Amino acid sequence: MSLCRHYVRELRRSVLIATPDLEKSSKRSSQIMDLGEMDNRAAGPSMYATEKERDQDAQMSAFLREDQSHESPQTHSGSNRTKPSPPFSHATDSNSPAHTVARQDIRASAEKILYTFLMPGAEREITLPGSITQDVTASIEEYGRDDPEVFDVAKDYVFQAMERDAFPGFLRMKALGNLIPPTLVMRLIIGLVAMFGAFWTSFILIFLDKSRATRCWLILPFTIGVYFLASYQYSLDPILALIGFSEYTPFNFSRIREPYVRRLLAKRALMVLAVTTLIDAGLCVLFILVPGKRL
Repeated sequence: MSLCRHYVRELRRSVLIATPDLEKSSKRSSQIMDLGEMDNRAAGPSMYATEKERDQDAQMSAFLREDQSHESPQTHSGSNRTKPSPPFSHATDSNSPAHTVARQDIRASAEKILYTFLMPGAEREITLPGSITQDVTASIEEYGRDDPEVFDVAKDYVFQAMERDAFPGFLRMKALGNLIPPTLVMRLIIGLVAMFGAFWTSFILIFLDKSRATRCWLILPFTIGVYFLASYQYSLDPILALIGFSEYTPFNFSRIREPYVRRLLAKRALMVLAVTTLIDAGLCVLFILVPGKRL
């Protein structure tokens, strides 16, 4: 998309220089001028913030298709062959390529996308329905299209798949929790072991008729067990959330930079702490204050 915008922008500049009298310009020059100034927005799914952006991209794609049809007779004739432009590289501080963008660059870019992401067995193959892959392949290889609209269906499918499948899971793990699955399993095991030890010790102390002061030691295993089980249930460590950290790899924590996510996790952390405190207090009061009876 960026190459197409640079290509059209340079055509527009060349028309402005070559045809100062726009009233006498050709039909093709008028079409180039009608495209207006292309906005430098990032390429993304074919969903546009405004109607103006959608119309600009539609006009640009239509112009590139027509421009391709104008160039195709020259491509097949031996006398008017054009020398392909050299490989280009993007500057480090700008999105503009290091040299003038030629139509061959746009064609090469479209083919690179096709062979890198869409073809079966590609280096970074994206899973798409076969019909979409076949349509894109036929449009590029058989019909010679290289305008941005060739990839619109594929982009929409990928965007919707991410929105429907990948993003909710990511949101649930990172915006509503701060722990990863391996750590959650470990916390589940530790919580169950701690709760088993707490109940086992509680009944032993009750049936040995130990004093309530001695039974106060039950607070420790019950607190550990309830805390770890609550962390597993909500995929959230409340203490880490309150100090603003999230886990990305096992035992590797990073500070949460997004303020909204930090506030959301802090609210959930307070809720989890409240639930943990209530359950822990109820269990401790029950097993500490219950009358003992030596068997």
